[in-house]
Amino acid sequence: MQELFEFPLDASYLLRKKRAIKKELLKKESFISKKIAILGGSTTAELKEILELFLLNEGIKPQFYESDYNKYFEDIMFSDELKAFNPDIIYIHTSYRNIINCPKIHDDKEQIQKKLEKEFDFYKILWEKAIADHNCVVIQNNFEFPRNRSLGNLDTVNYNGLTYFINKLNIMFSEYVQESTQVLINDINYLSSWIGLDRWHDMSFWYHFKYALSYNAIPHLAKSISNLIKTIYGKSRKCLVLDLDNTLWGGIIGDDGVGQVKIGKETAVAEGYTGFQEYIKELSSRGVTLAIASKNEYENAIEGLNHPEMIIKKEDFSSIKANWQPKFINIDQIAKEINIGIDSLVFIDDNPAERDIVKSQLPLVAVPNVGEDVAKFIDFIDRNGYFEPIKISKEDMQRNEYYGENKQREEAKAKYNNYDEYLQSLNMIADIKPFQSIYLERIAQLTNKTNQFNLTTKRYSFTEIEQISKSQNKVSLYGRLKDKYGDNGLISVVIGDIKGKELHIDLWLMSCRVLKRDMEKAMFDSIVEVCKEKKIDLIYGYYYKTAKNKMVKDHYKNLGFKAVEESDDYNKWMVEVSKLEKKNKFIVRGEYE
Repeated sequence: MQELFEFPLDASYLLRKKRAIKKELLKKESFISKKIAILGGSTTAELKEILELFLLNEGIKPQFYESDYNKYFEDIMFSDELKAFNPDIIYIHTSYRNIINCPKIHDDKEQIQKKLEKEFDFYKILWEKAIADHNCVVIQNNFEFPRNRSLGNLDTVNYNGLTYFINKLNIMFSEYVQESTQVLINDINYLSSWIGLDRWHDMSFWYHFKYALSYNAIPHLAKSISNLIKTIYGKSRKCLVLDLDNTLWGGIIGDDGVGQVKIGKETAVAEGYTGFQEYIKELSSRGVTLAIASKNEYENAIEGLNHPEMIIKKEDFSSIKANWQPKFINIDQIAKEINIGIDSLVFIDDNPAERDIVKSQLPLVAVPNVGEDVAKFIDFIDRNGYFEPIKISKEDMQRNEYYGENKQREEAKAKYNNYDEYLQSLNMIADIKPFQSIYLERIAQLTNKTNQFNLTTKRYSFTEIEQISKSQNKVSLYGRLKDKYGDNGLISVVIGDIKGKELHIDLWLMSCRVLKRDMEKAMFDSIVEVCKEKKIDLIYGYYYKTAKNKMVKDHYKNLGFKAVEESDDYNKWMVEVSKLEKKNKFIVRGEYE
């Protein structure tokens, strides 16, 4: 079933079998539910049905609001029905056909500029109204190129050309979104170019049914939108696991020797592997973690990674498993070693038998059928949107440093017989404070990404986090942690609701990379301090069971809380503030840069 939603898409099959596919997808055990408003400048009925399939495949069960044809402006500006729906996401499906202030051949430069500004302001008003009324994420199409150009090649050069106008307008959209925390661009300009304008546009489909794209292009558009939505809710992948022989380089190093490995610029085949490595290096530089699972002698693997023509080196990998164990065992160990979920991994291997074994044993790992031609490997990673980002944060770019430092911590732990001595040796310092504006974006990102140590798995938008930070009726704390090996960054968030003399903890999450280092105890001590300052007598904590957060089922029990309500999927806990003593023994509270 998973392969139906991966590159290369069989668009006609998805469209033809959509009802049967939906029925099968609904057999999944767990979903998160989200309200999505599709507001179209053209017909969207088929798009809504196919988008639902892609979202169900990602574990997201959508409830849709769909505007009438070309009523997106009216719905955002005036619709009480949309307000009652209260969407989590608004998707504005517009195309170049919805451009109101089109350039004319007799317009001068000043008139063109005014039209650009007027067109941009029209959308800016929509975005800001949508956010003000619904406090949601807005996904906005940019503009594709038209099928035909009345000015030919001059259309992209002359300021009267529609292609020129679209290029300028798309840049204005991009510059606005760079500074926005709640507006995202769905890049149909790129998507339509990749599919091909001839295949993207279907004039008969437009004239008869007012669809702005061809029937077979709809699944590709749905996948692009779903890539954004899954990333918003923390469902993008984090780690790329690579085979070595005939995957990262050409040839079999154990048979051919390092001197015969195909890499570099000398031949077309070698250049293909170099190009693949350059792409991987780009992924790594913005936070995608790299690992190796190869049937090889470890010494041969390291010798290959040290080849002078290699773009990515040994130090670029957070985990290297080169041995003769089955690859699925190595991949499972990689996930545990890096401390991420198995569903965060993508595995690339040229060998179809190895791919099939990993798929059968680890169905949550993404294993694209890349084939044997390295020139096509990038397409399978890129087109599937495994690592789709919506923002690139400082923490993202430093993620591989964090994993490398974590590995040092794990190696150091083996030198201590007593775990308390090990924790003491880390010289940990925690910076725990109320939310500050400089960290709000990172806090919002964490609430939508963290699943394992997240007791309620509530998700918050940037605007909601901003409002919480200003509320007198909320307790909002972030935690940063560093030790002698490095800075872990902002890794914990607590949000509580003050009701009289009670604090109800609505959200408590922590990055798994700092598990078992007493950070949760340091955060709890800080919660208690705030409660004492505000003369709060009781603290209530909540646990909602999900497929991923079973590890924190006894979190409140371990902190001394008593259960006041219990069921298989939900627990409510309570503790009296006056009876609490300091829990943390190994982390020093303090500021650091």
